[in-house]
Amino acid sequence: MQPNRKYTNDSVGWRFDNSYARLPESFYARLHPVPVRAPQLAMLNHTLAESLGLDIRALSAEETALLFAGNVLPAAAQPIAQAYAGHQYGHFTMLGDGRAILFGEHLTPAGSRFDIQLKGSGQTPFSRRGDGRAALAPMLREYLISEAMHALGVPTTRSLAVVTTGESVMRETVLPGAILTRVAASHIRVGTFEYVVRIGGAESIKILADYAIQRHYPALGEADNPYLALLHSVIERQASLVAKWLLVGFIHGVMNTDNMAISGETIDYGPCAFMDVYDPDTVFSSIDHHGRYRYRNQPHIAQWNLARFAETLLPLLHSVQEEAVALAEAAIHQFPAIFQEYWLAGMRKKLGLFTAEAEDIALIEILLTWMQQHQADYTNTFRALAAESLPHDALFQNAEFVEWHARWQARLSRQSESRQSSFHLMRAHNPAIHPRNHRVEEALTAASERGNYSLLQRLLAAVTNPYADEPEYHDYRTPPAPSECVYQTFCGT
Repeated sequence: MQPNRKYTNDSVGWRFDNSYARLPESFYARLHPVPVRAPQLAMLNHTLAESLGLDIRALSAEETALLFAGNVLPAAAQPIAQAYAGHQYGHFTMLGDGRAILFGEHLTPAGSRFDIQLKGSGQTPFSRRGDGRAALAPMLREYLISEAMHALGVPTTRSLAVVTTGESVMRETVLPGAILTRVAASHIRVGTFEYVVRIGGAESIKILADYAIQRHYPALGEADNPYLALLHSVIERQASLVAKWLLVGFIHGVMNTDNMAISGETIDYGPCAFMDVYDPDTVFSSIDHHGRYRYRNQPHIAQWNLARFAETLLPLLHSVQEEAVALAEAAIHQFPAIFQEYWLAGMRKKLGLFTAEAEDIALIEILLTWMQQHQADYTNTFRALAAESLPHDALFQNAEFVEWHARWQARLSRQSESRQSSFHLMRAHNPAIHPRNHRVEEALTAASERGNYSLLQRLLAAVTNPYADEPEYHDYRTPPAPSECVYQTFCGT
């Protein structure tokens, strides 16, 4: 393997301005990706590349693979591995990018700033005895799910490319290796703040907080207490984000504090999954033995994580410790109400409601309870309600549902908007298709074990247009048969 080379003439259009690399060097480690033996391009997101102002088509297939493997670096790249910590299943651990390298921050023609990160790019000082590599199937999973989430309107990091490395990684078995290129508003996590406050105290946390405000919340610089305003803003974004997760039936699976980005994006797709049958206690992660991160618990965990974030800001919130704690607690205690407001607004749209009435919560809860009791498919049930006539399934002939349906129809009649307007609103907020676990596993197995990407490409086309309900993708609406159910997902490390 050759050492990393740098482009001298950049025809792709990279515009790097690496502001994070100008922060104190205790926040990261400078190093290059470890070159791989024989990179080959597996997936490339041309639409995302174009939105970033990049002309990937200017490169040959070989040059593209070398770039996204990290064997060749853009001229202005300043690669670093970021340091962070995290509460993992409630226990604090010092962490960091153990298998990821941040190429740098790319500026789009419109001036937006995005991190470009290689995941699976080799060992770093934070690898903790890991090999720093990644297997192909988990990288393809992140590519697929992150793009599906983007199409669903959920804030998320995105995937620009996947390359195979020509090398194997050893997990429970020998697996093909791969590297994912992730695009993010930033990789600043709650765990980043936890790390910095422990290594540098108040002075270092002020540097990081000032940077975070400038990068993500610049208007807060004019606030009377910009650090309290930062806390409130991060709470707001996380409440909105987790509400969106629940509205589409998504379960992150590993909501450690190092997996909560202060930008409000979904980050780190490991044992994530979408519900088929509605059950608020659904959990898929093979290592979440006690259901800490189950579907219904995600808002509570988000609030817990945000409390850890607030703790890091205490030296900045007020010079008197007791006053700082009181400000932080008051902010954190607002989370449930903020989350509920976002979730209820989203549920009203799923039911075609333009107005708000006090009984709406009961109307929603009755429906969800019925869905759980009758093992109704979450996505298909809401999509069926969005049709102008219900399917003739026995499920919808159930007496309890008929009673609820009449109550819902009466509720619709009390608003001035037409039924057609309600159906239009519902179809815009109830996807017909989501990445069902059995379809995801089927596609990943074909790609990673047999080199057949056709199933993955077809599934990707379906889930990135989830509201269209195209006839050619109706097979992706079908829930799994009992023998097809996926009961566990894995972190993929």
